[in-house]
Amino acid sequence: MRAPLILTLLFVAVCVSSPAEEKLVPGAQVACEVKVKVGGKETAIRYWQFVPKDYDGKKRFPLMLFLHGAGERGSSLEKVKKWGPPRLVRKKKDFPFVLISPQCPKGTWWKTEELYQLVKHAAGRLRIDPRRMYVTGLSMGGFGSWHLMDRYPGLFAAGVPICGGGKASSARNLVNTPIWAFHGDADGVVKAELSKLMIKAIEKAGGKKAKLTLYPGVGHNSWSRAYANEEVYKWLLSHKTSGSTKK
Repeated sequence: MRAPLILTLLFVAVCVSSPAEEKLVPGAQVACEVKVKVGGKETAIRYWQFVPKDYDGKKRFPLMLFLHGAGERGSSLEKVKKWGPPRLVRKKKDFPFVLISPQCPKGTWWKTEELYQLVKHAAGRLRIDPRRMYVTGLSMGGFGSWHLMDRYPGLFAAGVPICGGGKASSARNLVNTPIWAFHGDADGVVKAELSKLMIKAIEKAGGKKAKLTLYPGVGHNSWSRAYANEEVYKWLLSHKTSGSTKK
């Protein structure tokens, strides 16, 4: 298993905030941008940043990274609000997480190193509890969630990948991370077997913290039911790590 949060020297990250990022509006989502450099290439990541209505800059809050699906890729940040937590917080101003919702450019896939730098940037700039950082995503974002937890074991206290899949061959990297996966058993886009395979692989590797909820008769959109389930958020908040992100 990889040692938690050990960065190799293969890339250097440089994060530069845009002026909009200095704006904190409790109870609202603000469009932000940060530049990261990975492998010598600089990339701008655009994302929504939400802080709860009682965010006062003193109390530390849990952080949630949300990864959208392939249909929300592009350059219009509004598309990211179509599903999941970014849609939920438009009305739920007391959502108990600082929510970071990046947008993946058209024709590309989630890049784990860039997302890692985004999380580190947000955790370093905002009042975040480093023991309570979580990742979730749907479809392409479900794959991205699996890959992030695999690549950076120990970064997230728990994860909720929805209708995605990961690398069963490296399931040993996931045995210590609480994972609650969701899938529709009638999904014709991303087969439910991919989630089943990951859970079985984790269990085979000795993990006892992963579980899967299958929705009978549900197709690809299993995320609407999953994100409407308040138990998901309670479950996430019930998990903490030892904490290693310093401010």
